[in-house]
Amino acid sequence: MSSGTDAGSLGSAGNPLRVAIVGSGPSGFYAAEALFKSPVTVRVDMIERLPVPFGLVRHGVAPDHPRLKQPVLVYDKIARSPGFTFLGNVTVGRDISVPQLQATHHAVIFACGAESDRRLGLPNEDLPGSHTATEFVGWYNAHPDYRERSFDLGAEAAVIIGQGNVAVDVARILCKSVDELRTTDIAEHALNALAASRIRDIHIIGRRGPAQASFTFKELRELGELPGCVTLVSRSDLDLQPACVAELDDRNNFNAAKNVEILRSWATHSATMADKRIWFHFQQSPVAMAGTGRLERITLERNCLTGPPFGQSAKGTGATFDLGCGLLFRSIGYRGLPLPGVPFDSLKGVFSNTAGRIGDKPGLYAAGWIKRGPSGIIGTNRADAVATVQSLLADLPLLDARPKPGAESLHAALAGGSQVLAYDDWRRIDAEEQRLGLVLGKPREKMTRVRDMLALAGSKQESCHDG
Repeated sequence: MSSGTDAGSLGSAGNPLRVAIVGSGPSGFYAAEALFKSPVTVRVDMIERLPVPFGLVRHGVAPDHPRLKQPVLVYDKIARSPGFTFLGNVTVGRDISVPQLQATHHAVIFACGAESDRRLGLPNEDLPGSHTATEFVGWYNAHPDYRERSFDLGAEAAVIIGQGNVAVDVARILCKSVDELRTTDIAEHALNALAASRIRDIHIIGRRGPAQASFTFKELRELGELPGCVTLVSRSDLDLQPACVAELDDRNNFNAAKNVEILRSWATHSATMADKRIWFHFQQSPVAMAGTGRLERITLERNCLTGPPFGQSAKGTGATFDLGCGLLFRSIGYRGLPLPGVPFDSLKGVFSNTAGRIGDKPGLYAAGWIKRGPSGIIGTNRADAVATVQSLLADLPLLDARPKPGAESLHAALAGGSQVLAYDDWRRIDAEEQRLGLVLGKPREKMTRVRDMLALAGSKQESCHDG
């Protein structure tokens, strides 16, 4: 960080630019990084509703993909920067309002992700046995919001609606042996439940064709390498119409071409080759769910594709069939949640913004999924956050240049309310999780309940106070 030449100008040492970042996932940390690399003096206060940071890198990345968690090392370095403050266990809209943040900071960047799931809108969608993929992923990744969820793994058939990487993660975790998962950071309660699983058949269903599936090919290919599991695709599903062939011929569509190549290599597999089977179904959409007291089957409609290359949509043909299943996960996308005082696009499920700017008055910004919708991988958020920060810095002459109190005022406003955790409190939780993991032969055993995290942080705070 460098200082401005005028000691009183916004972004100078005497009047640092104070930015509140709401959310501590990848986009939030990359926004902080971009601010610290800017030519102005900055103070960043990161606000997180959970007691612990890192968002989907902690609670969304599959436990058997530890390399994808390595960005945490970068985020930790950013968090140790001079001028960075972490305020955990603070919910904007409940513990503190957006107008309060605007009063204490020159700018606010919302990087709070897309926290809700899109619904199918089907009859009986909420039958026991029907879940969102987010619930399951959060459950096995020790997310406090999903700690008490339970999943009936006693049925032999499970269905996943959606054909993206989250669907692949769910299928892989259901198919992997407990011995393979035991040395990961999967939650122990999930490991114990999966050990008793009777699921043998997993159906991954997409409304369009194999050329439009949104798996990344490396994730897809991994499913074909699981011991004791066979991947299956109908040859007829791989007969592509001219518009699909044109899509695959596009040089910029390399990932889709690789996906189809992998799927074609599986079309010769036999269902008798293994104990567990993953079935890929294309051009099918669920139209109903049914069961007595709980999910027992879904009705699927066959689709046809219409439209030009890269503009094809699925249209129902009226032909339907039933598929028996006792467990279903929908993985059809995510939506952001509205927040009082922030313009919200209810159709797209994002904060209304232009180049990251929210509304007409400078001062409110968005980054990550709450800005653009749920797309891309972890690294995609870096360029996205940098672009938002560029918009913020361009607006510097338009912001209220008066000095702002920042985190100090937030702590005063939160006094007597929620217990606020600092980054040092997270480091204490982190050390305890690694200690618990060592006992179990795992990288860590994540704490799953907010009250336990707060108690651990509180004991440290009390011991410091007593000393």
